[in-house]
Amino acid sequence: MLTSKAKKHLRKLSHDIQPIFQVGKAGVNENMTTQISEALEKRELIKVSILQNNFEDNREVAHQIAEETNSHIVQVIGSTIILYKESEENKQIRLP
Repeated sequence: MLTSKAKKHLRKLSHDIQPIFQVGKAGVNENMTTQISEALEKRELIKVSILQNNFEDNREVAHQIAEETNSHIVQVIGSTIILYKESEENKQIRLP
């Protein structure tokens, strides 16, 4: 679990990052979670955008992605999810 200090640090780092995945009306599927897991392993911190044609609750989508990718939700703000997962091979971010 991330501490509030760690989440604050990660929010600061994620400010300049652009979303690299979009969740549309099809929702979250196995292929998407596999790709998100691979991106988290390389980058550790990513943003996921939820499109307007997705009628699921944004927090539910965030929890589903986090659970399936074993990552942590840093923040859900509007239709953007910030996810963090410590990389095993490409560790770049040092948490306070």
